[in-house]
Amino acid sequence: MALLSTLDPKYFHSAIPYKPMGKYVHFLTVRITESYPLFQTDGELNKARVRAGIQDDTPISRLAMFKRKQSTPERLVGRELLRRYEIPGAEKCEYNVEFSMNTPDCILYGFAIGDSGSEKSKVVVDTAYSITAFDGSHERFTLNAPYENGTMASKGEPGTKAGEVTSRINSQDHIKPQVFFPSIVTLKDPTEAGFLYVFNNLLRTRHYGAQTTRTGKLRNELIGVSFSDGEILSNLRWTQAIYDAMKANDTLTDPLNEDEVIQAAARTITELLAKECVVHTDLIAEAFAPVLAEVRQLTGSEAGIRRLLEQADREAKEYNKNHIKQKATKAAKES
Repeated sequence: MALLSTLDPKYFHSAIPYKPMGKYVHFLTVRITESYPLFQTDGELNKARVRAGIQDDTPISRLAMFKRKQSTPERLVGRELLRRYEIPGAEKCEYNVEFSMNTPDCILYGFAIGDSGSEKSKVVVDTAYSITAFDGSHERFTLNAPYENGTMASKGEPGTKAGEVTSRINSQDHIKPQVFFPSIVTLKDPTEAGFLYVFNNLLRTRHYGAQTTRTGKLRNELIGVSFSDGEILSNLRWTQAIYDAMKANDTLTDPLNEDEVIQAAARTITELLAKECVVHTDLIAEAFAPVLAEVRQLTGSEAGIRRLLEQADREAKEYNKNHIKQKATKAAKES
């Protein structure tokens, strides 16, 4: 029985196929920082020197949100939900430690367990870039570690003298609030339940980057989906098109106005998709609203989310039975 009434079943497979079958769904997302997240490697914020726009060839540095910084938090949110609703096998999964190999998370996002087996991710995420330049998108903060009394002066704690001021001070660059990262998340060969599982993870995930318990608040604003028979443009090209559009309209303010960004994102992705050499059906902005409303209604109730997860789990376990176990058995015989 279909979970959605707003989408044609032709966009989905009835079961997860083993071989690539040329069906793609692209989630068109604008990621918006709402606190001070950290996307860093070796203590420095990730950035890239790129062209400002498609038309504007000025080189600028942009903040970069690597694919792992996007997919890992979403995957962890999905795992948490699987355990919450007691989906069989979910209790065995621990990210980067152990995989059950038969949950929706394992089958859709992939896994690798040495000689025991692996599954390539069906969720494709690429590096996302900030619309605004690096210099105006981050701030440096001085961090400290106060004593129990809430001050920086010791009251004679072990190893210190009373009245001694701590030197436990550090500084760190943080990304500002209201920095925008256009991001296209692609799911290959989706079933309806797989589509909803990834969709729900995008809607629910709120923290990204380092120190996720203290900062890193980020909201995913989905502006549409595109169903196609192939992959589409890159995050960088979309970001550059948005930059050009906002520059032309003189709306590159500090900070950027969210309404202006969303309008420019919807307009430019429609124009860019029209130039793509793939067959595609796009639901963007107003055309996407009924789908988003139905998904939120489904995932907003315990009965709805349980129904979604159980359907996704049946498909994952069927895939494991038909393909992964067969590969493992064959490998064992050959060895």
